[in-house]
Amino acid sequence: MGKILLIDDDAAFLKLLEEYVEERYPGLHVLTCNDPIKCLVSITDDLDLLLVDLEMPGIDGSKILSYATSKGLNKNHIVILSGRDAKYLHTRFPMGSCLAVLNKYEGKQRDVLDMIFNSLQKKSEARENACFPGEHYEKK
Repeated sequence: MGKILLIDDDAAFLKLLEEYVEERYPGLHVLTCNDPIKCLVSITDDLDLLLVDLEMPGIDGSKILSYATSKGLNKNHIVILSGRDAKYLHTRFPMGSCLAVLNKYEGKQRDVLDMIFNSLQKKSEARENACFPGEHYEKK
């Protein structure tokens, strides 16, 4: 099962995104945390995806990005979310800084997030099939 950690101080957004992923991507498991400082212990190099809000009290998303990569998490497994416009985000996080920087309120940006979740779902299914090659599961 693909493992996603979502860090955002907005509890309503956390719940919305967690329910969205659980409903549409059953091969993915979402862990949520609304306290960025307490979340640091949950950042490990085995995460399939780290979604982190840029603007949070105590520690912002750019510091969490640096911390996560220092703990061995591949930068291509990290997505920065923000309410800021794309131009600001791409200036602050140039290409290659992380997998993506997305405005969490724009529909087209959410489509990109869906592509990422879909890719993780397929990888999770492939790992599961590799572990249990003789068994077949029916999708609900």
